[in-house]
Amino acid sequence: MLKQAEKSPEEIRDQKIYRQWGMSDNEYHTVVNKLLHRLPNFTEAGILAGMWSEHCSYKNTKPLLRHFWSKGSKVLEGPGEDAGAIDIGDNQAVIFKAESHNHPSYVEPFEGAATGVGGIIRDIFSMGARPVALLDSLRFGELTNQKNKFLMDRTVDGIAHYGNSIGIPTVGGEIGFDSTYDKNSLVNVMCVGIENQDDLKQDKASGIGNSIIYVGAKTGRDGINGATFASNEFSDSKESDRSAVQVGDPFMEKLLVDACLDIIHHHSDILVGIQDMGAAGLVSSSAEMASKAKSGVDLNLDLVPQREPHMTPYEILLSESQERMLLCVKKGHEKTIIDIFKRFGLDGVVIGHVNNNGQYHLTQHGETVCNIPVHTIVDDVPEYTHPIIEPDRIKHPAADFVPTVNDAGQMLAKLLSQPTIASKQSVYRQYDSRVQTNTVVAPGSDAGIIRIRHTDKALAMTTDCNGRYVYLNPEIGGEIATSEAARNIVAGGGLPIGATDCLNFGNPEDSESYYALAKSIDGITKACKLFDTPVISGNVSLHNETDRKPIYPTPLIGMVGLIKHDDEITTQDAKHAGDLVYIVGKTYDDYSGSEIQKLIQHQISGRIKHFDLQTENKNRKLVYQSIVNHLVQSVHDLSEGGLGVSIAETLFKHDFGFNGQLDLLGRQLFAETQSRYVITVAPKQKNAFEKLMGDCVKQIGQITKEPIVKIKLNDQDVNMNETDLKQKWERGLN
Repeated sequence: MLKQAEKSPEEIRDQKIYRQWGMSDNEYHTVVNKLLHRLPNFTEAGILAGMWSEHCSYKNTKPLLRHFWSKGSKVLEGPGEDAGAIDIGDNQAVIFKAESHNHPSYVEPFEGAATGVGGIIRDIFSMGARPVALLDSLRFGELTNQKNKFLMDRTVDGIAHYGNSIGIPTVGGEIGFDSTYDKNSLVNVMCVGIENQDDLKQDKASGIGNSIIYVGAKTGRDGINGATFASNEFSDSKESDRSAVQVGDPFMEKLLVDACLDIIHHHSDILVGIQDMGAAGLVSSSAEMASKAKSGVDLNLDLVPQREPHMTPYEILLSESQERMLLCVKKGHEKTIIDIFKRFGLDGVVIGHVNNNGQYHLTQHGETVCNIPVHTIVDDVPEYTHPIIEPDRIKHPAADFVPTVNDAGQMLAKLLSQPTIASKQSVYRQYDSRVQTNTVVAPGSDAGIIRIRHTDKALAMTTDCNGRYVYLNPEIGGEIATSEAARNIVAGGGLPIGATDCLNFGNPEDSESYYALAKSIDGITKACKLFDTPVISGNVSLHNETDRKPIYPTPLIGMVGLIKHDDEITTQDAKHAGDLVYIVGKTYDDYSGSEIQKLIQHQISGRIKHFDLQTENKNRKLVYQSIVNHLVQSVHDLSEGGLGVSIAETLFKHDFGFNGQLDLLGRQLFAETQSRYVITVAPKQKNAFEKLMGDCVKQIGQITKEPIVKIKLNDQDVNMNETDLKQKWERGLN
């Protein structure tokens, strides 16, 4: 194959080389005829294709993303920076963001997942925050397929390797399984950091003559044009579509974290801006920093540290080698910064300067290899909208599924062993969840919780989504994803304060995928406004499909909550025999998209009924109030598997039993009606709890010392050994 670097501008035009980089004919013609008024050379065309890719530009989603509500009163930084920031009092801020690394993790799950972790960590410390926690959200095909088992095992290995090595605890997450993810697994990672508000940094390159300094690892040929790779769908027949994946080094990243935070905290007066070299590498960080400052940059590519010989400008600029950052530093103070990185054993090199002509000007070997306006790279990207057309299957849903359950005890055992519901301890135990010694609640409860040092406050955090609900009704599904995240935060004792997202969808040019994307954003926005949880950061991952078969639309919601006093921290586990058990919220025949429907029918269909955001909000506020008033012993939200599963999960940690009577049919034990919680209450708090909760709550039983689950239902009785149920739950992933 001819080296692409040898192609002339005319050959690029005539052979349509730009198509290989994901640029359309119309986009190329816009560049030539309306923006540059000339043919771009190879480097310029490659830069524009990379920066105009979906992964970098969000050209199909920007009009929709503007609908998100991000203006809460405590927001310090919203969307647009590397991560968002929220005021948590005492001059402190919590900084968080979620990112996807789906395509790379399917091609090479270990390195794909590991570098996904590395990338989101850099987004956090580039804001000036020390990363204090990681969470993940993973989706795989069914584990009966050995390829999916391999993907899960290697993905978890990659996450554990990077997080454990760099010394950041993984405190929570979720894993779901469905055949829709067979050939397009999802790997979403969230990172949370804490910092003083005075240390918040932005990613700008401003001040004429100020220096652009490259720091961190050397640039290689790994992950070149990974942004374009992430913006295309997979194909079984075209393995060449699957380009090289980046390779991470967590030990170098640890040095990079410490060096950058040293500069941010002790030399902020000379640091103008800082940004991670993520998607599209050096070109994205340098061009975006210049764009935000409405300036330009002159870069000498000969000065970029390179670990491979004879790298072309295209390769240098679009390499996605890991553990690299770009700094803008006040002129005359370069040595101070470079010496700090040298002390940490890292490269620190001045590769250019800020200019006042707005041009993105690059040289190599004394020759100009790129000279185009910064705004053409970053701001002139076309935006696309598509018709929002409701699919017929949503307009005219199939008849609602109502299961026949003759033995509710045996059905409970089966559901507890389903991989999406089963214990994830075999995964969590590979993560170091206690490093940094701030973790209060490790993976396994509704929310991960870390303390905020030198205060009596804590942070609760979670990641949540059920793609089945979004598939059946995208708007309500978006509301439910946000609601479940908020329920998990509250179940940990937290007040939800903000959200991030990873919008995992198919091809936006497919009408059904675009409809799901648009409507789910509407649902998320509606819920976030009501809950006062502004969306402060996020990520879009489109083209998650293989051979035109998309995944379920899966908009992950990552949420953080503030626990105002550490004596309000709550977990899902029953604490004492004799405690009373209550259910918050009403139960209906809701089985569309449920685990029991999937188990019995091996597919999902129907309508999502009986969900109301106002009811959700009312129940959530009452549960939170019961926690801060110290009226409860444990709180567990109801999600996959319904009430039966949640009761069982409440018992497992201390091997308690349950004795109760429910005014329900056997099948309703597995309904997935939303807005519900299982709560245990000490008998002495019975009256105060019931007075606060009113008609939102109903006592359903009592915790017993004997590990037997006894439930009297309207049509049958359940009498199961808790130990047997626990074994089913513990072995579900094996």
